[in-house]
Amino acid sequence: MTVERQQWWLRFSGLLVMGFGLLVCLAAWPPTAGATVFLADLVIWPLDGQQTGRAGETRLLSAVGGGVMAGWGAMIWMLAGRPLLLMPAEIRRVVLGSVGLWFVIDSGGSLLAGVPVNAVANVGFLLLFAVVLRRPARPAANPA
Repeated sequence: MTVERQQWWLRFSGLLVMGFGLLVCLAAWPPTAGATVFLADLVIWPLDGQQTGRAGETRLLSAVGGGVMAGWGAMIWMLAGRPLLLMPAEIRRVVLGSVGLWFVIDSGGSLLAGVPVNAVANVGFLLLFAVVLRRPARPAANPA
């Protein structure tokens, strides 16, 4: 894979992470929480309407977690620009390290919370980055 192709995929992945972070953050305000509440109800099976997302601590953690996730996606987007062209090995290590740490903590926490479906779903996000960064990219034609 060329570094240009790796850039495209990393930026796409960063946008997905930012979008998911925004979706999670929207759960902080009840009128915009519908999609996130439905997703929570889906992964905390059965689909029974028991998850409401209305508790103050849930709304706060949605705002914080969504903001952190959106910021992480923005960082990946930015690292996929000029930094990836100039320092591909370092950026690859940074992104894979942050994705790996996220995966272990998020999936472990999901298992501790009794929501293994989320840990399984996390594999999709993990693969999104791992497949793109599994090998060093071939150099760019002109790293200007």
